[in-house]
Amino acid sequence: METANTNQVITSILDNDFYKFTMQYAAIKQFPFAKASYIFINRGEHKYPPGFGDALKAAVDEMAKLKLTKAEKAFLQATCPYLDPTYLDFLQGYHYDPSEIEIKQEGEDLQVSIKGYWYRTILWEVPLMSLICEIYYRMTNNERHSAAQIVETTRTKIENYKKLGITIAEFGTRRRHSYTVHQIVVETLQKYGSGSFIGTSNVHLAMKYGTKPIGTHAHEWFMFHAAKYGFKMANSMGLEHWVDTYRGDLGIALTDTYTSKVFFEQFDRKFAKLFDGVRHDSGDPLEFADLVIAHYKSLNIDPLSKTIIFSDGLNPEKVERIAKHCKGKIGMSFGIGTDFTNDVGLKAMNIVIKMTQALPEGGHWTDVVKLSDEPKKHTGTPEMIELAQRLLDIPIQN
Repeated sequence: METANTNQVITSILDNDFYKFTMQYAAIKQFPFAKASYIFINRGEHKYPPGFGDALKAAVDEMAKLKLTKAEKAFLQATCPYLDPTYLDFLQGYHYDPSEIEIKQEGEDLQVSIKGYWYRTILWEVPLMSLICEIYYRMTNNERHSAAQIVETTRTKIENYKKLGITIAEFGTRRRHSYTVHQIVVETLQKYGSGSFIGTSNVHLAMKYGTKPIGTHAHEWFMFHAAKYGFKMANSMGLEHWVDTYRGDLGIALTDTYTSKVFFEQFDRKFAKLFDGVRHDSGDPLEFADLVIAHYKSLNIDPLSKTIIFSDGLNPEKVERIAKHCKGKIGMSFGIGTDFTNDVGLKAMNIVIKMTQALPEGGHWTDVVKLSDEPKKHTGTPEMIELAQRLLDIPIQN
């Protein structure tokens, strides 16, 4: 049964997406003095009930008590040998600092911002979004499907994915209905998904259910590099520093921080050989697949030796369409989020938390942007978006 206490919905410091820890490690090694700020974006224009901001603050305060346990540290040591012992010691001493977060509620509007050292604040985004979702559903008294229904829905999906002969990872921490639903989903995937289910982005649940934590980096990695090195150098320097940090491990590159077209202009033979593949997160997936296949072929690299991870708003119909298009042309896998962890008979929340500014060492606070392959998903100030588009020769759409 779910607890009625809204203050205790995050119970492990590892209840977070794996790419947050891998980016934190890279930030500590490469940019230990950098700072960052983030803002909550209410894309779905959800209306928050009275007292929501206070409940969220209380839950955030509870997170300050979380500590990496000895068992969790041992799991990371065994599962992630590329993480230095010094980092794991750091993580064992790390705690969330609620003073890095400002939460305001005015009427039905919620405002959340995060600011501090990048290596510290980088861990807030995912659990904070999870908290917002879970507390929202509880306070609005929306009744979800029963545990048995969720098991059946998840089992049906993974068995259909198995019939397609594809591999699936669960990526649904950020916009899950609740921790309880997330547990049910991962347990069901592990039970019925043999041969297809390969892991979860949630490190805590990967440990709990004996599967692999999945992830590399997110848009903010390249957004920070733009603040430090400029838009034209952001992709190449971001990739260089990733390789410097992981030396061949965690080799899936995210392509759409400044549109995939710009990315592949810089994803030369060196990077194409070094990285195992790329991740698709916006725009038409079939057009993206054709672009990637053509790019590898132009470099005399067999596309079947590489992998595309598709992760943009996937559902069974979309996955089947992509799988049929890519079969026999390029390796593929799928990261499915909300369709697993919030398919419970309620409307899924449409919220994000994005980096808005970065302060590199020796620099100054700089606005950052993301120029997605889907223009409606661009983030940043209009002035900085336009500047980036002009510098990168990206058509400006009104």
